[in-house]
Amino acid sequence: MLKRYSIIENKIVETTSEQSPIYVFICPDEKEKRFLVDVLNLDEHTLNSATDPDELSRLEFEPSHIALIFKRPQNYSGEQQFFFKVASTGLFLFKDKLVIIIDEDLMLFEGKQLAKVSSLQELTLKLIYRSIFHFLEHLKIINVISDELEKKINAAMENSYLINLFSLEKSLVYYLNSISSNGVLFSKLKTNAAKIGFTTEEIEFLEDMLIENNQCLRQADIYSNILASLMDARASIVGNNLNVLMKTLNIITIGIMVPTFVVSAFSMNVHIPLSGHPFAFWIIMGFASASVASLTFVWKRKKW
Repeated sequence: MLKRYSIIENKIVETTSEQSPIYVFICPDEKEKRFLVDVLNLDEHTLNSATDPDELSRLEFEPSHIALIFKRPQNYSGEQQFFFKVASTGLFLFKDKLVIIIDEDLMLFEGKQLAKVSSLQELTLKLIYRSIFHFLEHLKIINVISDELEKKINAAMENSYLINLFSLEKSLVYYLNSISSNGVLFSKLKTNAAKIGFTTEEIEFLEDMLIENNQCLRQADIYSNILASLMDARASIVGNNLNVLMKTLNIITIGIMVPTFVVSAFSMNVHIPLSGHPFAFWIIMGFASASVASLTFVWKRKKW
């Protein structure tokens, strides 16, 4: 699917004109891919890389344009079971055109980062810059989910909570790799700033992006280390909860067996004491109660 946009009064506005400077291709079909390759001269391998979630961020210079592949968090859905995925996005910067390739329909040009745009070069940087904040937002969500799962693990023994926690840890590994990969892209953009044609303000903005990305990387690394170090402890908590439950069940079982044994002894089909006593029933119940009291006393004395 193709959408066209223009920069009007420093704002990104959707248009229908074929002369629009901004093309956004959402999951391009074969016909659209042929147009991109044959008409706009995009490299077919780079084009396929733009929607490949396993592709690393990179910068390539082509005769007619500059190709950038960067990583961003994929929109999360409940079906993913606490697994946060990453996706790739392709930016192809021409002298008078910017082609964007994405694998899902996103609101690309919303948010304060894109409230004011004056050039295609600035738009290119701000699109990548927005992905940093997208990563930061997801890291906050992962931290909140991790805290909630920790509380549930402390009170329950279900393996599903540990599996969810493992999914979060796996997500952070992918996030760390993607954020680090984006950092390499930012460094290459800074090195080739003059070749690309960035202004002084855009170069300063690119330096700020590097700082923000490094902070994002450190935050993701902290969360990842915390989850990794606490996984064993939380697994031990589950085992301890199981031991406590088994201990409680044993107490209940023994507590029932002792008076049952007393009553059963007086219920045998043989001649036993008290068989003719008028208060035999209450005497036997007294013995049973005394056995329970004795068991409780010994249990507390031994601190079992």
